[in-house]
Amino acid sequence: MYDAGKIIPGLLIFLLLITFPVWYNAAMGKAQYRPDPVILTADDPGRDSCVLPAGRMATEHMDLLNNWRERVVREGERYETTFDGRDIEMSLNRACMDCHSNKTGFCDQCHTYLSVDPYCWECHVEPAEVPALELEGGEL
Repeated sequence: MYDAGKIIPGLLIFLLLITFPVWYNAAMGKAQYRPDPVILTADDPGRDSCVLPAGRMATEHMDLLNNWRERVVREGERYETTFDGRDIEMSLNRACMDCHSNKTGFCDQCHTYLSVDPYCWECHVEPAEVPALELEGGEL
């Protein structure tokens, strides 16, 4: 071990560089920007639930939509019962976009933040944006 004086400091520097992102994030805190999607419209103002609970929808909506597509196209199913017992049509435009009609303020915020380019609008008609002044009597 004639080079121990070089190897040990080299390993320590290597470990410091490899673990730098962890130490940096621990010291600096959270990311500065985080998307905050806003629901501007609702088909039924008394309904405050979605197909799945909000936390699960944020992480699993893409799997849900793929599952719906397969069931509608391949198996001919059209309706699903939600976690709270409602029967809804498995449709992006007629189920999801009824409440989430502000694509720019709701969908695009997270998709842009995560650098995701969904292919929904290759087949579906992109919803027309509802001006904020027309919603809830002009109040946000």
